[in-house]
Amino acid sequence: MTEHEHEQERPQEHEQPGQERAYDRTGRAHNGTDRADGAGHVSTGNTTETGDAGAAIPELVIISGMSGAGRSTAAKCLEDLGWFVVDNLPPALIPTMVELGARSQGNVARIAVVVDVRGRRFFDNLRESLADLEAKHVTRRIVFLESSDDALVRRFESVRRPHPLQGDGRIVDGIAAERDLLRELRGDADLVIDTSSLNVHELRAKMDAQFAGDEEPELRATVMSFGFKYGLPVDADLVADCRFLPNPHWVPELRPFTGLNEEVSAYVFNQPGAKEFLNQYTELLQLVAAGYRREGKRYVTIAVGCTGGKHRSVAMSEKLAARLATEGIETVIVHRDMGRE
Repeated sequence: MTEHEHEQERPQEHEQPGQERAYDRTGRAHNGTDRADGAGHVSTGNTTETGDAGAAIPELVIISGMSGAGRSTAAKCLEDLGWFVVDNLPPALIPTMVELGARSQGNVARIAVVVDVRGRRFFDNLRESLADLEAKHVTRRIVFLESSDDALVRRFESVRRPHPLQGDGRIVDGIAAERDLLRELRGDADLVIDTSSLNVHELRAKMDAQFAGDEEPELRATVMSFGFKYGLPVDADLVADCRFLPNPHWVPELRPFTGLNEEVSAYVFNQPGAKEFLNQYTELLQLVAAGYRREGKRYVTIAVGCTGGKHRSVAMSEKLAARLATEGIETVIVHRDMGRE
């Protein structure tokens, strides 16, 4: 029987290399394009209804503070928690951003804005913007990142960059000017975090404690099947090798098909050690995932390889992704090399 006749007898849905599919928390697979932006994100607060039917005023957080104190880390943490983050937005435009979010039909429910001295020409407008937001009953919080002069000097010297306000003077001159400029805003802050003795992970933990709600911050996983003959994925955090299992390529009736085919998957998981590998590797990933969460890592790529990335790695990746999804890990699956042969 020719390969063409064989495919006619048992048709299957073909996928292109690198095609993605996402798994929700029940383990159900769906096309990645079906997911709405922000799906699976943890909510930290309720929005306020506006006069427009179906519209809601987004929750707002303003992140500010000393340059070098960790504003970017704090903003990234909120972004990982599902917030829409805008860096260096002129304060006068904050009410406009909130209005646009209210028109998004709930797609932008939480907005974080980073305001700092890079926008100092607009900084005088911040108080007027805050008054405007209060008149519109917008729920807003100000997070101020603080740090000691010694810590800030060390950080600027370590990256060999000037302070944005030092001009022709020294770093300490820029720090002093910035403190004076931000003194009033610091007094209005709802949350002040001193990062003088904090590392990146500790700062993220503080932000998670304030904004992640009662749920543990999510970990998002990409499970990628690949073929070793095409090279290791450069973005893989963890690599699993399925070449210890017999290759369906050498079974003539299975060769034309992929690991998405039920018969190929059944063949793979009927081999000695396949189910045990899946069970024990899933347990290992649960342990690793807990550590990643503690360390503030929110994204992980798990690469599962076989010789060509067509049979064994595809079947194992499908099962592994479904297992991770049932453990509460938002999972996307990518078959990088399927279809390349």
